[in-house]
Amino acid sequence: MHKNTPRRAFLQKTLLATGGLSLLSTQSVSALTKSSPIEGYNPFTEEKTDLRTNVFGKHLVVTGKVYDSSGKLPLKNTLVEVWHLTPGSKKYRHRGKMYTDAQGRYRFVTDLPEKDASLTAKVNFKVSHGDSEQFTSLLLGQKDAYIRCDHWEKNNRLGDKLFPSSSSFLNTRTIQFNISI
Repeated sequence: MHKNTPRRAFLQKTLLATGGLSLLSTQSVSALTKSSPIEGYNPFTEEKTDLRTNVFGKHLVVTGKVYDSSGKLPLKNTLVEVWHLTPGSKKYRHRGKMYTDAQGRYRFVTDLPEKDASLTAKVNFKVSHGDSEQFTSLLLGQKDAYIRCDHWEKNNRLGDKLFPSSSSFLNTRTIQFNISI
């Protein structure tokens, strides 16, 4: 004959186990996301290239190529992760990841990002290939796109391909943004 556990003891043990698992999960996620030098990074982003919340409104199309460290050879199958502040919010709900094609190209479409505390709209990137990874940001002005100083320092071997180019048509802004890793 086996011993029956009283209901109250069973519920207490279940509550403790559930609480411990949720605490462990929170700590695990926190440990993984603290490795990012840029706020809002989430390693559990789903693979997608359309980050828009609706088809109406102002949109941003970002295209570019990822090059090797020499800045000459495009890299295929490179992981490109992107995220930015959601319009009208201070939360990072716009995020996605994609892989470059055989010519090293990537492309995604999203809503125009909200400005952060520095009053600059940004799209953040993490680019990974093999053992190499790089974090960087694309800064968005009213009509142009800019790069951060550290992006220039790490990628100046790209020469003329380094600086983003921008064009607009109706409610869509298109930016070409190349990176080397």
